[in-house]
Amino acid sequence: MGEILKLRWEWEIAIESIPGGSVFVIPAQFVKNRHERLVVLNDIARSVIENVRGNHPKYVFTYQGRLITDMNNTGWCKARKRAGLEHIRVHDLKHTFGRRLRAANVSLEDRQELLGHKSERMTSHYSAAEVGRLWQASQKVCQKVESGITLSYLTKMTNTASSRKSPASDFC
Repeated sequence: MGEILKLRWEWEIAIESIPGGSVFVIPAQFVKNRHERLVVLNDIARSVIENVRGNHPKYVFTYQGRLITDMNNTGWCKARKRAGLEHIRVHDLKHTFGRRLRAANVSLEDRQELLGHKSERMTSHYSAAEVGRLWQASQKVCQKVESGITLSYLTKMTNTASSRKSPASDFC
């Protein structure tokens, strides 16, 4: 939450090679894990930034010209109620982002960078597997192997032939 609330225009860096043309680099002293944080904006986040550009000379997100100090405020509560999401916390948005990245097959390394985590364990916590994707993965073992022959079967045949065992001895 602090990274969002204290986001400054001076941290924006122009990058011509990406759509939208910029990223934010938050200095380490403003990041919870004390490591500089790269913030890459998707199209929706970029549109939010563009809607507030010019509202304040220093901070990206302000209210009536002043720095917002807490996101758990009346505006957040009203927005949750209008959306029918009263049970959602601000922090749940980060978990949702992580889960959606994983569902979109974004690599662990890229999810880690986008979520701003130092450890893979924390990234996995924020991007837990979805049951539907786990079901799809488990279904893959039901698919017939194209050749119909597996390596373990070939190894078993080779071992049986070389030791001249009877087929019945394979089960003892």
